[in-house]
Amino acid sequence: MATIRKHRRKWQVQVRRAGAKAYSKSFQLRKDAEEWAREMERRADRQDLPQDAKVLGRTTLRSLVERYVNTVTVKKRGAHFERAVLRRFMKHNICSRKLSELRTEHFAAYRDERLPFIKASTLKRQLNPVRHMFEIARDEWGMPIERNPLKKLKLDAQDQRRERRLREGEFSRLIEAAKSRRNPLIESVIRFAVATGMRRGEILAVRWKHVDRAQRSLLIPDTKTGQSRTIPLVAAALEVLAEQRQDAERVFPITANAFRLAWERVRLKAGVEDLHFHDLRHDAISRFFELGLSVPEVALISGHKDLRMLFRYAHAARQAILAKLEGATGSEQGGFSPAAS
Repeated sequence: MATIRKHRRKWQVQVRRAGAKAYSKSFQLRKDAEEWAREMERRADRQDLPQDAKVLGRTTLRSLVERYVNTVTVKKRGAHFERAVLRRFMKHNICSRKLSELRTEHFAAYRDERLPFIKASTLKRQLNPVRHMFEIARDEWGMPIERNPLKKLKLDAQDQRRERRLREGEFSRLIEAAKSRRNPLIESVIRFAVATGMRRGEILAVRWKHVDRAQRSLLIPDTKTGQSRTIPLVAAALEVLAEQRQDAERVFPITANAFRLAWERVRLKAGVEDLHFHDLRHDAISRFFELGLSVPEVALISGHKDLRMLFRYAHAARQAILAKLEGATGSEQGGFSPAAS
């Protein structure tokens, strides 16, 4: 907001904006003062004015994290877990530091303190929201942060991506073990996961209003990536749906924790070692490639935004690619022949 007042035969203008320092200037003519004030206000509206660096000296890392938790974390699907992680982080003495004095070396010391107790990959996941917080603070909250102190922090986390797939006989053993459970939904969820490649949370959130039997499709409005998607329903998936009661809003009315506990009991009874429920998704996506689906086609089903994430399934697509190449050549030797020029 601009204020104009006359002082000693001159017109003084002062422009203030929250988080920015005050700018003032004197003019002989009032119209010149008004014109400058309007221009400075326009710049302030565009956030084109330099921010007051003193705000960093008044703000602690803890208060910034608190704001992030209350305004950004609460909107995320995994808000409960991220809030718990950030609450623990705020208890560390690094969070008592002012933003004006916070440097990469402080986070390096925090890293070195934590690594003897947790894996580098775990620490990296825990610091990801803090890294994002600095970007939000700079780009959206108008904080005069010149550089993200976590941008150059080195965390040599090994690739923890799993390549586990169902082995011969394991699916049958899992289904038999699931049938012994009192709740028939356990078996249904397992079969639906293998048929669709959906995540556990997506499956447990399926509602009847999103099922279109005529089009053999399912709308998934709430996903990990934040973008809805519609997937085709193969016969095995439709069979599972046909077996479910329709007197509830959700197709599989069971809590995530109840299913998690039941899954572990089923896995142990089936004698299947080192198999996570999420591995069923990996197995399904691998089969999609083995059936000859292209990367964009698989991405439409799996919901991967970054197609590079699907490169991990390249091993599953090799045989399908080879079959396509051999079928396209028509060669008796099954190899490529250069086209005649």
